[in-house]
Amino acid sequence: MKLHLNGEWREAPELATLADLATWLDLPAFGSAIELNGEVIRRTDHATTPLKDGDHLEVVRLVGGG
Repeated sequence: MKLHLNGEWREAPELATLADLATWLDLPAFGSAIELNGEVIRRTDHATTPLKDGDHLEVVRLVGGG
């Protein structure tokens, strides 16, 4: 499966949902957000939001510091 992830085309294993993507990217349970084709998807919808070849994704991880 080919995904446009954070501005670059990447080959990914066959991922069914955004939850599968989050697991593949090892995203933390909190402090990250996923935008799919221009729309931010709520975390509660990740398990039921399907992915398809060619999707455009932006993944953001919040970083704290001081």
